Parts: sequence; C-alpha cells; structure tokens
Amino acid sequence: MIRHIVLFRWKEGVGADHVEATKRGLSELPAKIPQIKNYRFGSNLGVNPGTFDFGVVADFSSLDDYLVYRDHPDHKAFIAAHTADYISERAAIQYEID
Repeated sequence: MIRHIVLFRWKEGVGADHVEATKRGLSELPAKIPQIKNYRFGSNLGVNPGTFDFGVVADFSSLDDYLVYRDHPDHKAFIAAHTADYISERAAIQYEID
C-alpha cells in the first residue's frame, strides 16, 4: 500500500467558502478515480503554531495506482480549480504502509 499525504497553506484572503468548496471537490474524487482506496482530508485545528492549514491523506494499493491518481484528468481539474491559485505553500510525501 502507498500512502500519499499533502499539506496546504492557503494564500492570504482565501475564505471559508473556498475551503468548503475544496472539501466538496475532494469528496467527489473517489467516485471518479477508483484507484483511491481511502481518502481523508480536513482543516487544521490550529492547536500548534507554524503548521499548515489543510491536509489530505490518500491510500492506494500500489505505486502504479498512485500514479494514475496523480495524473488523472479529474485530479488535475481539481488542482486547477481549488489549489493551484489558492495556496502559498505545499508539502507532500508518499510512502509505503502495511
């Protein structure tokens, strides 16, 4: 199994409406991309300083399945609509899980 984690820091002025639209967009991806086995996301609780604003965790059966997701047109459309112009910083990692 492959776990993909991505963290976003929103640009100044990105409001709650956009964050909610992002959540709705993310919730639609598993139905469009069957390679996604588990998909969770949410806004930071703000407990600690210096952290990111939003996180996504996705699990895939294989690296090939992750690559299908990464390059999938619906995923790319989501990025264009919800993150590309709205984030100031992004961090991501992919690693194997049992």
